[in-house]
Amino acid sequence: TPTMGNITITTTANASTKGATNLGGRGAVYWQYLEDLDKITFAKTALKIDKKIYKQVTTNKGKKLVAITENETLQVGNKMVIQMTLKVDRDMEYIHLKDMRSSGTEPLDALSQYKYQDGLSYYQSTKDLSTNFFISYLPKGTYVLEYTVFVSHKGNFSNGITTAQCMYAPEFSSHSEGVRVVVD
Repeated sequence: TPTMGNITITTTANASTKGATNLGGRGAVYWQYLEDLDKITFAKTALKIDKKIYKQVTTNKGKKLVAITENETLQVGNKMVIQMTLKVDRDMEYIHLKDMRSSGTEPLDALSQYKYQDGLSYYQSTKDLSTNFFISYLPKGTYVLEYTVFVSHKGNFSNGITTAQCMYAPEFSSHSEGVRVVVD
């Protein structure tokens, strides 16, 4: 609740201070709470992340991406394209982008590798729970990163959030909103 944000600190003098009451001190407060990942809203920072999930379908005209909405359902065996749009208002270095995957999916690219796309060079590493992108230099601008997964199980899954953080200046960080995926 909001009242949990009110903290009171009381100090007392002890025998070792010999009656001195004006001693300086230092301390820190760390506040942590838990929330369902699909209820998290995006962070409003200098680094903006927009995460979209699409179903890849094949038509007479070729491959097409259809946005996942309440009206568009997924089935086991469908290909999902996870697309993250990064908007940066300044040049940044050493960015770690971590995208959580829902437990009902399997990545198409399981091998880690360097990639180059639209002027951006990065290392993509696939793990059990997430896909990680390591970007050594991120110039000011807008970039789209994406990868493909297969739907492997039926159910109602939290697809998690995407987080980005400058590894040597952690104050530059952001995250996307949470997404829910339903597979019939």
